[in-house]
Amino acid sequence: MPKIYFITALSLILSFNICAQTLPLNPNLTERIIAAPESVFKMFKEAGINPTNYAITAVEQAQVEKAFAALPPLHQKILKGHLHSISFLDNMPNTALTSPVNTPDSVKMYNITFRAGMFKETISEWATQKEYTCYEQSANPEYEIRIEAGELDAFVYVLLHEATHVVDAVLDFTPHPPDREALVKPTLFTKNIWDKMNVPSKDATDSLLEQTRFRSGKKVSLTLAPAIYKKLSKTPFTSLYGMASWFEDIAELASIYHLTKKMDQPFYVTVRKNNDEIIRFKPMKNKLVKKRLRQLKVFYQV
Repeated sequence: MPKIYFITALSLILSFNICAQTLPLNPNLTERIIAAPESVFKMFKEAGINPTNYAITAVEQAQVEKAFAALPPLHQKILKGHLHSISFLDNMPNTALTSPVNTPDSVKMYNITFRAGMFKETISEWATQKEYTCYEQSANPEYEIRIEAGELDAFVYVLLHEATHVVDAVLDFTPHPPDREALVKPTLFTKNIWDKMNVPSKDATDSLLEQTRFRSGKKVSLTLAPAIYKKLSKTPFTSLYGMASWFEDIAELASIYHLTKKMDQPFYVTVRKNNDEIIRFKPMKNKLVKKRLRQLKVFYQV
């Protein structure tokens, strides 16, 4: 089975290379849809999962086109030269998977495979469901979590997130070490925030946040949610998922910034108990997050 750098509810970024012939790249990014690579199927099947290729409808094709058109200028430029293909699967356990494609030349190329079911979800619905995967819910039905992120298609956000991974991989905005334990020179995006690929700096986390799913792999009680978002608001991270690794950190930071500041959509987390709001976490209001936003100018200077 291929080595997996990390697995989370949103995406898998894999270290294996998909073998592929060099294909002439269609200048229209939305025309690069192909069947998912065999290596992707093999990985899932070895895990006991049997996804199937999904042929998108005309309506879904329009959703894809709209999402690509909404990407930041640098994303669109990099994808034109480095996105080998996109694919869609049914019965996929995660939302998306970005994989390097091994081509005869030295150009970095990538395939992104998406879970087709998200075509039927808004960003708010999808993000809320993902956030719930961090918590044990059954014992505390009086608690409720919701992410309000507007009514745009979930694919808009997921494509933005995955495209940021491709941009990062091509331009090395974060380090790409040979293994997660490697100590490497920080970049502007990781300095004073990350010590290693998936180890935040001491000042960027605390003991409670380290217990959460994307840090520990385990769910925590829903009753801890208010305290968790209070702690998160004192870090430079935009989401719990962004704490999984510096790859996810930059993807979440760029995606939430673009969604809120460039697409005029909301993004905040609320926790309610018996229908009364206890806490509202708004990452774009966080002073520590705001200090990082100047680093995102590069995505718009093309």
